[in-house]
Amino acid sequence: MLQLSASLLKRSVLSLRTGSPVATVKAPIINPNNLKIEGFYCEDRFSKKHVVLLYQDIRDILPQGFVVNDHDALVEAEDLVRLKEIMELNFDLIGKQVVTVDKQKVGKVSDYATDTTTMFVQKIYVSRSLLQSLSTGTLSVDRSQINEITPRRIVINELLNKSPAVAAVTA
Repeated sequence: MLQLSASLLKRSVLSLRTGSPVATVKAPIINPNNLKIEGFYCEDRFSKKHVVLLYQDIRDILPQGFVVNDHDALVEAEDLVRLKEIMELNFDLIGKQVVTVDKQKVGKVSDYATDTTTMFVQKIYVSRSLLQSLSTGTLSVDRSQINEITPRRIVINELLNKSPAVAAVTA
């Protein structure tokens, strides 16, 4: 099931063992190499420390929040050696400039949709300039259309320009 980025943030992390919230989700940890959410930065409810919830530790996603086995699912960022490089990148999709392969500016990422079973970003939503948005609105880009991701921008394949249909006139 696809969910927008805002619906994944500011949610509670619920413990199955205690039946109560143990943390609050603050921000995603996105791997820019494959657009996968590797985990979430959270604030521990008890110690107010910043901790990390890995996506593997999420048992279920409910309207009330993320369900985990226990408070032990939350780990400190220093303990995650494999994710150290990704966390140091501090990659965020929102606000990234989107351009085509031919360097034509398309707009900026305003939101993205994530598949909650695999935690891969499936679609990005691009807000266009004021002039372009009057004629076309927001642009939806599927992950298969993304060509390259750099620290400053996202390069996508060429857009299909819709030309007006011309009817053949027969005499």
